[in-house]
Amino acid sequence: MAEPHTAEAANDLVAEVDRIAASLDQAREAVSHVFFGQRDVIDQVLISLLAGGHALVVGVPGLGKTRLVETLGVVFGLDAKRVQFTPDLMPADILGSEVLEEDETGRRHFRFIEGPVFTQLLMADEINRASPRTQSALLQAMQERRVAVAGEHRDLPKPFTVLATQNPIEQEGTYPLPEAQLDRFLFDIRVPYPDRQTEAAILVATTGAAEEPPKQAMTAAELIAAQGLVRHMPVGEKVMDGILDMVRAGRPEEPEALERVKEYLDWGPGTRAAQALMLASRARALIDGRYAPSLDDVKSLASPVLRHRIGLTYAARAEGVETDDIINDLMTVLG
Repeated sequence: MAEPHTAEAANDLVAEVDRIAASLDQAREAVSHVFFGQRDVIDQVLISLLAGGHALVVGVPGLGKTRLVETLGVVFGLDAKRVQFTPDLMPADILGSEVLEEDETGRRHFRFIEGPVFTQLLMADEINRASPRTQSALLQAMQERRVAVAGEHRDLPKPFTVLATQNPIEQEGTYPLPEAQLDRFLFDIRVPYPDRQTEAAILVATTGAAEEPPKQAMTAAELIAAQGLVRHMPVGEKVMDGILDMVRAGRPEEPEALERVKEYLDWGPGTRAAQALMLASRARALIDGRYAPSLDDVKSLASPVLRHRIGLTYAARAEGVETDDIINDLMTVLG
């Protein structure tokens, strides 16, 4: 009796993957109509949403990062908010606070006023400009998906995703994120300059009398269902071994470490990096309508998953070695 049950479950999984992949394809196209020519960036942000993770989006000003978040909110039917991080921003400005009120009878009581973190899609603009205390408050909410104010825990909405931006021009901003906090982000996404053809299309689309608004392609409930499906997708031993081989080869203290890793890295990726690769590879397969991830998925996502989880030595920086160079070396482990 076990085999028919297994076959039935497999058929249900295939049907669910086909259905959700079709909806995700519509969502991807809807975002592409507004956020031009950045297919890799769009896919990585969609993967973050599907994996239930958060993303750090790095790019110079004027490349449409805010527009991307607003578009995602519409396309997925999510409540989206944006917070501009500044040095004087306090934790209560993000999480919310209790205020003392007096009713008609003169009795006083406290009422909790929710902060902007109580949303489904939060854009934390220039997160490295806020104080460490405010950064920690947001990052704790990201990790626990709830906030604690006045001794009471309050759950955040579902789904809950943070897209935080950093400006590379101001990379030495007021309070750069420490490595332990960077590790909370599933991806470090780099937004490059558009090519000439794409930039011309942007000029035509955004400087006319009216712009085409984004269209909703999915609902929040459908996104939550897709996130659940991602965690049920099977992962082959070859893919799992590949993830473990690559992550362990990136740790200078491991016997499996590559020679360049031992020479140029102070520290390598932790277990959370392997978890991120596993989830993200599943999500990438789902977006493409495949039923299980492959090593190509792992290779494609290695840079955004690992680049903020490894630390270069001073010697590496002096020689002009970059994190992506080391990641390219690590990908050779996958064959």
